[in-house]
Amino acid sequence: MIPHKLTLCLLFILFLQLTGFAQKKPPSGGRLAVVVDERLAALRATPHLNGKLVRRLSRGRLVAIRSVKTSADGIAFLLVNVSSRTHGWIQRDAVVSPSRSGDDRKLLTLIQQSTGFDRIARARIFLDHFPRSPLRSEVLLLLGDTAESLAEKLSRDASRRLKNDLGDAPEFSYYLNYTGLDRYNRQRVIFVFDRSTKRFHYDGAAWRELIRRYPKTSQAVEARQRLGLLYSQVRMK
Repeated sequence: MIPHKLTLCLLFILFLQLTGFAQKKPPSGGRLAVVVDERLAALRATPHLNGKLVRRLSRGRLVAIRSVKTSADGIAFLLVNVSSRTHGWIQRDAVVSPSRSGDDRKLLTLIQQSTGFDRIARARIFLDHFPRSPLRSEVLLLLGDTAESLAEKLSRDASRRLKNDLGDAPEFSYYLNYTGLDRYNRQRVIFVFDRSTKRFHYDGAAWRELIRRYPKTSQAVEARQRLGLLYSQVRMK
């Protein structure tokens, strides 16, 4: 019985890892930060732009800041732990820290400068890591507006891809299984499908959260207008 139970336990742990339910433990050894600009996220062996590359860090990767050093050309580098075995130097501009004053504003500026999916991914990082920031209402509005603006392109792409590739299942189910939606789903951005127009629309979750949590802001006024338009347009049945 014991070996059998051990096997089941190991299989269950493997299942969690493969399906993404097991969350990686944040690195220790310093102040927590998160990569937001992968263009600058080269982890190097020394605090120099031409230092030996250790690895590239992806957007959303958590690191622990140990110290800071400015190079001769004026670039600030952070010594960070990526895991218990991996550490190195990364340009400060690549990361934000929830505990550092002004980093929420820095990330909002980067979000505003971004477009498309990049804006959504960075907005999600903001909402996940800056729960008390007074800028959250602005980010929620940006997230919702960007998602709805992307719905038109997703609709065109799905229609073109599925035009001659439908089987016996209901047509709308092919659209809602369209692979182009997957990366948005992983960012918890969901689209609904209007069967009469064969068009996607953002489901409005960010706008509803904005109205619920920040009802007295100017962004909430705009969110109500967005939802009113959405509800008047979408016919899902």
